[in-house]
Amino acid sequence: MREARQLLCLGLGVAVCLLAVPPTVAAQDKGIAVGTPAPAVVLADLKGQAVDLGQFIGKRPVMLEYWATWCTVCAKLMPRVRAVHDKYGRSVEFVGINVAVNQTVDRVQRYAAIEKPPFVILYDAKGASARAYKASTTSYIVIIDRHGKVAYTGVGTEQQFEDALARVVAAP
Repeated sequence: MREARQLLCLGLGVAVCLLAVPPTVAAQDKGIAVGTPAPAVVLADLKGQAVDLGQFIGKRPVMLEYWATWCTVCAKLMPRVRAVHDKYGRSVEFVGINVAVNQTVDRVQRYAAIEKPPFVILYDAKGASARAYKASTTSYIVIIDRHGKVAYTGVGTEQQFEDALARVVAAP
């Protein structure tokens, strides 16, 4: 019952944020502060296996996208995400964190089978990662540098994550 109430509250919070946040919000208007050490949260993959974000953080750059199958802004961002994955896929870990609001694992699996998003998909059933990264909406992108520090956050269709990703890839 408590988990259901938490999911309902998270869902209502995301819904309010989706209505309140315009799709052109600039980087660092929302979320975890740039320069902060990236939290190593444990989530589940679509098979229910535990995946620790700590296995990626601090080893090479990481790009996280908080998304949902129903997110129209996420769909608009997908060609850009695919383009940076094509360019940096060998040097950056791409992780899509499904916010699990109005989602089931089955629905996400069906979506993934058809759309084949360019990232490892993790399922944030309890909102642990969303809370740790202060993800207030879908289309939220976090870029973490190779030293494990948050280098960029942004939401919406007009965010400039490509430049931030280029900078963290080029940095020593």
